[in-house]
Amino acid sequence: MEDIQIKKSDFNKILNTAEILINEVEEALSQEDIIKKRIEEIKTGKIKGRTEEELDEYLKKRGVKIEQLGSKRAS
Repeated sequence: MEDIQIKKSDFNKILNTAEILINEVEEALSQEDIIKKRIEEIKTGKIKGRTEEELDEYLKKRGVKIEQLGSKRAS
């Protein structure tokens, strides 16, 4: 195996990038647990789930333009 030399500043950039990517992967993987917890909270009534229509109304009230993808929504 050959040795290579990397400037300390370049190595620090690589290390910082690696740490950022590791944190992003960790966050993405923990999303499943967050979703499962949210679903359980909705099922137990701890929080109230919202329908897509309710979300659309909420966004419209705040000036967000809602684009319908079809004439009917899937149920």
